[in-house]
Amino acid sequence: MQAVILAGGKGTRLLPFTKVFPKPLVPLGDKPILDTILKQLKHCGFTRITLAVGHMADMIQTYVNNGERYGIDIDYVQETEPLGTVGPLAQMRDFNQSFLVMNGDVITNLDYKALMAFHQQHGAIATIGTYQKTYRIDLGIIQHGASHTIIDYIEKPVYTFQVSMGIYAFKADVLRYMEPHKYLDFPDLVKQLIGAGESVVSYFFDGYWLDIGNHSDYEKALQEYAAQGGIVP
Repeated sequence: MQAVILAGGKGTRLLPFTKVFPKPLVPLGDKPILDTILKQLKHCGFTRITLAVGHMADMIQTYVNNGERYGIDIDYVQETEPLGTVGPLAQMRDFNQSFLVMNGDVITNLDYKALMAFHQQHGAIATIGTYQKTYRIDLGIIQHGASHTIIDYIEKPVYTFQVSMGIYAFKADVLRYMEPHKYLDFPDLVKQLIGAGESVVSYFFDGYWLDIGNHSDYEKALQEYAAQGGIVP
């Protein structure tokens, strides 16, 4: 199986850490986050991985090299300018089967092999890994009608959403919707696929997942990783 890890972002929400390291090399325990991701993918049967790199690319390539120590064939696609969250995929024209795409800052115990099996079973052009998140607003919410009339008052409401995990499975056909060296973000790709009548499905996951792109989730990941003795919970 093949996978692409998106590792080219500047990680501005994790400053000042990302002044020193590219975000995928920020430590989790005594190893970079990327090290954990690569080992998980290897465990799930992935044999070829492409790293889409940009910011501090040399550091990532020096650390990972060709993947020999992971038992994985690793190659690279370089962004010379920002191409968005999925724009770099347009340079990967040699895919001829379904492949996994994920962000390089995700900590999860998702079974990637099960996700790929679900994707194949449903025959969709794209499968989005989704996770249920609950958000509490610690204020009273005012709902207005006409002429400044208040029609409702909701105290500290709680909302639940299915959110994208930053982990996707694609058919190789998805590359037809991308242009080389053209900026493209994932939400725009999804809307384009739906608008073209393509099947896009959701893979519901209720295990452990953190997007460590901000300080609070990164601190939580560090604490839970340490409490579990150096493994993802």
